[in-house]
Amino acid sequence: MSHTIVNPDGLHDPIPFGYSHTAAVPAGTELVLVSGQYGSNADGAVVSPDFAEQVQQAFRNLGVALAAHGLDLSHVVQLRTYVVNPDFDKLGTIGRAVGAGCGDTPPTNTVIGVAGLAMPDILFEVEAVAARP
Repeated sequence: MSHTIVNPDGLHDPIPFGYSHTAAVPAGTELVLVSGQYGSNADGAVVSPDFAEQVQQAFRNLGVALAAHGLDLSHVVQLRTYVVNPDFDKLGTIGRAVGAGCGDTPPTNTVIGVAGLAMPDILFEVEAVAARP
């Protein structure tokens, strides 16, 4: 693996919430930066007004973007997720999606609540930093 995830003693266990506290990337590791991906089809149209469906599609799109560089979600070091009008249900949806895509050791992730995103139909967006092994 090209990075190390650490969840230090003295901090709560973040794994059930779909993130880790810290990640370290060794010097000289190539980083791949992925712009915000949202729940769109190949034409850019939002796939559904349903938040969970948008999250699932956004993570599929993130996987496609990473695959273009020979990577997958296991290479992700950091996520930033943007949520229109966040609440506990939405946070749970995000945590489950991260767990499903990234496994038992999720990357760092900051959830940012926003009033809106690029288009009114978009409810969720995820951007990533991945490390090439």
